[in-house]
Amino acid sequence: MQAPVQAQPVVIVTQPGYSGRAPQNSNWQTSMCDCFSDCQVCLCGTFCFTCLACQVAADMNECCLCGTSVAMRTLYRTRYGIPGSLCDDYMVTTCCLLCSVCQIKRDINRRRAMNAF
Repeated sequence: MQAPVQAQPVVIVTQPGYSGRAPQNSNWQTSMCDCFSDCQVCLCGTFCFTCLACQVAADMNECCLCGTSVAMRTLYRTRYGIPGSLCDDYMVTTCCLLCSVCQIKRDINRRRAMNAF
């Protein structure tokens, strides 16, 4: 009788990464308080904030409840290689949530127009 053959252990050399598009190094397309560059977005945010938040979440294929979260801003920023930190995202969403969501939506609209979204 032969001795049983032992299988070699599997060694993982690299960890799987994010499978989406590779991050690009860029900046926000508009500044936080650049409301007049797209008045329609800012008016929507001012008078129907929930609708705007749901639009942002839908654009990013996320749950509608996530549209205003720090996680959503961080996800968007890292997806497009926009400089910043989790602390920055927290402060922006805490201090001016309306401006944060409007900025993300304006950025989505501009990237979509450039076929970069």
